Amino acid sequence: MQFRRLLATGLAAGALLLTAACAGDDLNSNPSDGSSSPTAKGSLTISGQDWYEAAIVANMYKELLTASGYDVSMTLVGTRDIYMAKGQFPSGVDVVPEYVGGLIDFLNAQANGSEVEPISSADAAATIAAGQSLLDAKGITLLDPSTATDTNAFFVSKEYAAANGLANLSDLAGKDVVLAAAPDCKGRSDCEGGLKDTYGINITKLLPLGFASEQTYQSVLDGESQLGETQTTDGTVDAQGAVLLADDKGIQPAGNLVPAVSTEFLAAHPDVADTLNALMAALTTEKLAELNAKVSVDRAKPEDVAHAFLVEAGLV
Repeated sequence: MQFRRLLATGLAAGALLLTAACAGDDLNSNPSDGSSSPTAKGSLTISGQDWYEAAIVANMYKELLTASGYDVSMTLVGTRDIYMAKGQFPSGVDVVPEYVGGLIDFLNAQANGSEVEPISSADAAATIAAGQSLLDAKGITLLDPSTATDTNAFFVSKEYAAANGLANLSDLAGKDVVLAAAPDCKGRSDCEGGLKDTYGINITKLLPLGFASEQTYQSVLDGESQLGETQTTDGTVDAQGAVLLADDKGIQPAGNLVPAVSTEFLAAHPDVADTLNALMAALTTEKLAELNAKVSVDRAKPEDVAHAFLVEAGLV
């Protein structure tokens, strides 16, 4: 899944700079930006990933922090490892929209090697506690996690769910199921491995058709496969005639949205916590899926979707 991407390798330095520059050009605008002059509280830099959900949330951060008195600049890039450099929190970056399990497992792999066992769990507080020493070593403070969660999820067609009385993944225990998913799903504890070992689902075949891809959806809707892989904030599920099954045994790591802030910056600017914690409290998984659909389906701009939500939630 996008937010769980860990280490992108083999990228030349010039390509990284180009990626960052292009992402910044595309996504840095915001309806609230009326001036580029410095504001009362000084400058603040946001980084993060540039796929649509992360871009929506980053633009929320930007608008809120600008309104609270910061001169905000934002550069979004392709993958976490581009902005999460070695050593302390990346020089020049103050705030990053993050996901609890994805960040903790990334830092664990960065510190202990890519083959290390994940330390995340389905519980956000427990995952943060398990990774606290990694956060401290990196100079990162996590603010309040949101209840809005983006994790891997699995869907079936509405017809298949109705015919078999399905609401939870555990309802598939003992059934023969063909799974359409990303190629790297095989054997993973949060994917094919967990479906078999934790849920007792008999995965008779894995079709490597992609994560939340058109091919994966079509395979499930056509009955070629019974189960497809997507994410909890996929805003297209219902419209495509599918339904998500609840991960009632918790094989997914905590995918709660959370602001990651430079510990040094936060000590000098503690008001940032109040601003961003209010946003985290206002977001829900369902609302995030709705916002995602406005970008991925309706082709709205992330900054426009972000602004409309902040107005609706009474945050600006």
